[in-house]
Amino acid sequence: MNTIKRVQIMTKLRDANPTPKTELNYASTFELLISVILSAQATDVSVNKATGPLYQIANTPAAIFALGEDGLKRYIKTIGLFNSKAS
Repeated sequence: MNTIKRVQIMTKLRDANPTPKTELNYASTFELLISVILSAQATDVSVNKATGPLYQIANTPAAIFALGEDGLKRYIKTIGLFNSKAS
């Protein structure tokens, strides 16, 4: 697909939905990034249930890193593929 075709497609999408929304709950772009990563092969509902408590404790890169892999797993264990995602 060439550049012109890609721009046409993206323009049509933007015109059809100028303010897209997500069902994921987030308060910062970092939280959105983490939620999107966790949402692979999972429902938004399951991600929101896990990230609600997680973001109260750790909502920055440093705070999530400080949890360690095992600490993070405790929060996201209800999400599919949580072992891989925690890694």
